[in-house]
Amino acid sequence: MQAEPKKSLVGTEYEVEVGPVAHGGHCIARTAEGQVLFVRHALPGERVVAKVTEGEEGARFLRADAVDILDASKDRVPAPCPYAGPGRCGGCDWQHAKPGAQRRLKGEVIAEQLQRLAGLTPEEAGWDGTVMPAEGDKLPPGEVPQWRTRVQYAVDADGNAGLRRHRSHEVEPIEHCMIAAPGVSELGIEERDWSGMVSVDAIAATGSQDRMVILEPRPGARLPLVELDRPVSVMRVDEHDGGIHRVHGRAFVRERADGRTHRVGSGGFWQVHPKAADTLVTAVMQGLLPRKGEMALDLYCGVGLFAGALADRLGEKGAVLGIESGKRAVEDARHNLADFPRVRVEQGKVESVLPRTGITEVDLIVLDPPRAGAGRQTVAHLSSLGARRIAYVACDPAALARDLAYFRDGGYRVRTLRAFDLFPMTHHVECVAILEPAAKGL
Repeated sequence: MQAEPKKSLVGTEYEVEVGPVAHGGHCIARTAEGQVLFVRHALPGERVVAKVTEGEEGARFLRADAVDILDASKDRVPAPCPYAGPGRCGGCDWQHAKPGAQRRLKGEVIAEQLQRLAGLTPEEAGWDGTVMPAEGDKLPPGEVPQWRTRVQYAVDADGNAGLRRHRSHEVEPIEHCMIAAPGVSELGIEERDWSGMVSVDAIAATGSQDRMVILEPRPGARLPLVELDRPVSVMRVDEHDGGIHRVHGRAFVRERADGRTHRVGSGGFWQVHPKAADTLVTAVMQGLLPRKGEMALDLYCGVGLFAGALADRLGEKGAVLGIESGKRAVEDARHNLADFPRVRVEQGKVESVLPRTGITEVDLIVLDPPRAGAGRQTVAHLSSLGARRIAYVACDPAALARDLAYFRDGGYRVRTLRAFDLFPMTHHVECVAILEPAAKGL
């Protein structure tokens, strides 16, 4: 006999007390029956009416939006962005919180993930519990940092550019994104008709005047003539292989960090906040304290940001091996590092390439893995190489905490941890953990 389908609770409203912040841009509450609610647009300690957006009877948890604030937190502010709020743009999570409160919430998430997944207190992780704003991001109330140098606009059926709603393919058409960097805003993407396109990515380099748009057409659609308010390179996503091909202008933008210029090809990874690359290089180098002549690994190396910084400090007798899976990123890294004869960049997945290198010993390791983290197998291999220090750059505190637990199993302890608010208004946060052999800490 077939079980009856469970009743959807979407649209049901509950009056709830909002509990602590959780990883993902929401807070935890419970219904009177004890069912867990993940509530967006709320703050800890508030009393709100939460309207269910996803979930059914008997589900482990429900997702909901705070649609009426009955008792507001002192940290609440009116959202500066007109597109923020329940059912609207999903790009920002904390428009309704004071900037200092946003950083505290991110700090609470990091602390909770470290404790739950790695069994570490902030003190044991060498962390003072603060999340540092990027230089220039402390602004008067109501002003929002214009930090997003790369914005992916979705296009609706009428050709309007906008941003996707939370956990949805629906498009919220916008006239202006408040967190977009001036170099993106000045292109005037939102004012144009993009009929026939799925998306328009806009990139404004920090280290140069380079601007790029990447167009993804709908199947069979022709590219529009791109006439924007500033000179811009145009690329397109191939509908068959997903590759990115040049239509007009350069196939890369030039970024500056650590006193060097880096070529970043179309769709290649570069930190989105204009201060992020320099902030992270400084934190990593201060943590590693590279010495002349040492051997270093830069894993998930992208276009060679950390490899170049290491090579610069290790001197002529030092050596760096970078490993990166993206073919275009490897080409860019080799170009960016061409003036360092003792730097090599290999293409492939870290877990496949590293064992093939035959390397059994290194002095320093930098890893900046994707959101899922490095994983148990890779961490075990890295722990066997005897590095005196390891710098782990993490964009996801849960993945960081899991991998720190694996490093502990491999004989490493966290020496220091620093957290940076490089994604204001969103729930994302960047961390740099410096590890050393546990025996040194005894």
